[in-house]
Amino acid sequence: MVRKSTLLIGEMLVANGLITQEDLEVALNEKKKSGGFLGAILIRLGLVSETDLLPLLSGQLGIEYVRIKELKVDPKVIRKVPARFACHYKLMPVRMEKGILTIAMTDPLDVHTIDDLKLLLRCEVNPVLGGEKDILDGINRYYGIGAETIERIIDETKRTEKLNVEKVAVDDIRELAEDASIIKFVNQILLEAWRDRATDIHIEPYEDELRVRYRIDGVLYDATIPPTIKDFESAIVSRIKIMSSLDIAERRLPQDGRIKIKVRDEEVDLRVSILPTPHGESVDIRLLSTRMLYSLEELGLSKNDLRTLESMIRVPHGIIFVTGPTGSGKTTTLYACLNKINDKDRKIITIEDPIEYMLKGITQIQTHPKIDLTFARGLRSMLRHDPDIMMVGEVRDLETAEITIRVALTGHLVFSTLHTNDAAGGVTRLLDIGIEPYLIASSVICFIAQRLVRLICPQCKREAKPTKQFLEEIKPLVDPSTVKIFEGAGCEACKYTGYKGRTGIYEILVVNDEIRELILGRASTSEIKEKAVAGQMNTLRQDGWDKVLKGLTTISEVMRVTQLEEAG
Repeated sequence: MVRKSTLLIGEMLVANGLITQEDLEVALNEKKKSGGFLGAILIRLGLVSETDLLPLLSGQLGIEYVRIKELKVDPKVIRKVPARFACHYKLMPVRMEKGILTIAMTDPLDVHTIDDLKLLLRCEVNPVLGGEKDILDGINRYYGIGAETIERIIDETKRTEKLNVEKVAVDDIRELAEDASIIKFVNQILLEAWRDRATDIHIEPYEDELRVRYRIDGVLYDATIPPTIKDFESAIVSRIKIMSSLDIAERRLPQDGRIKIKVRDEEVDLRVSILPTPHGESVDIRLLSTRMLYSLEELGLSKNDLRTLESMIRVPHGIIFVTGPTGSGKTTTLYACLNKINDKDRKIITIEDPIEYMLKGITQIQTHPKIDLTFARGLRSMLRHDPDIMMVGEVRDLETAEITIRVALTGHLVFSTLHTNDAAGGVTRLLDIGIEPYLIASSVICFIAQRLVRLICPQCKREAKPTKQFLEEIKPLVDPSTVKIFEGAGCEACKYTGYKGRTGIYEILVVNDEIRELILGRASTSEIKEKAVAGQMNTLRQDGWDKVLKGLTTISEVMRVTQLEEAG
């Protein structure tokens, strides 16, 4: 960056109260050792932010400062500068006026780079000041993830035709899949997903494009990728297969694999699933990170529900069922429960499909239906290991349900999941499977229904107007005239969605004497739910409204995940 007036820049920052004199001395000492621009050193050391430094620097130098994230750059301007140049020089084309290309740079006084650009681009260049992170984010946004890598591959291989996977030999595909540039591109896709807190990466082939999408906070978003990626579809899929020890020659059958990677100091487990389609192989990568393991207190339970659940998991025997659709966080809740009661005095064994996280001090078994290691068979074998607590990934058939109940009745605490819409529906589901009412009444101690709602982004949170339906529904809980609710306006931090992160909403149905009587009488789901609500059970919708009133989520988000339950 700028190499003149180093001391003046430091003095200006001190004078404006952005850093202390001691901070300046630390940065100057670092500059003597490593060289470079003082401002960049201050930013790297975390002593000042780009947003504070750059406007000041712009005023001092008399050079325009641009925020790329606030601009809408014309695609024609983007095409003026190849992605590899933009990445190499860390610059971003901003606008083209009267034959002069304005380019945002971290060092607009670097005459050598500017001269190189004039020569390469064959036009006049007007350098302006931009933040490094802002420029790199802009490159990703406008050129696509790994655009410079794809450009380099095309230049090196001169492959102008599509690599048709049916016509190219397996050895050729393997060779291209192990090319450093393809490896780098796949790594960039994974790293970007991790940075964005994605839980899944979807790589989907179509006739004339390859689509990459990330699932963030339960919602799918398109990743910006260069259109030329379609030419390297087979190489990218083969690279993922190699990483997950799958057969790259097999393109007709589904395959499942696993990859372990380390990002900074964090281990991330990747579950890979490959599906054959008419236009190529579709890939789903699920990211399981240790940062997604929560304690019971972090799940989002209300004080009453947390107290209830903590008392339930201390019961010596019985079954606790967690219910909800796929992706509602059931396994996360079960792991949080197990971690809470996991100590040296208890033997805990689980059987899962698949094992999502490895839990220290807990024996975990993976089902293998191909070799007849099912939930039912695993349960029988687990009993011989004298466990105190057991977890069954899912009760989905009569045999598994019967053994699970028998285990609970013989003095064990069992955790499991069911696919139902609400807590009361768990009873009906077990009856439908074929379990006798007296067995349900004597073995199950509670049903927990849950959903995940997105949290309002704290960076762009603002007050919102409540809907009439919301005000009607909360009348019994709070005076509508005192209600204050919020929403997210949308900002860079939340990718303009208004949401960042998720929490759970819960419905805990404790099987007490009144509920047991209803179960024995084969009462309907609505009757059981009505009795539970009369006994102070909060429904999913009510728990959602409570989180809206606390300013954690929005009305529309609660409606999105609970409409089906209320309709039922």
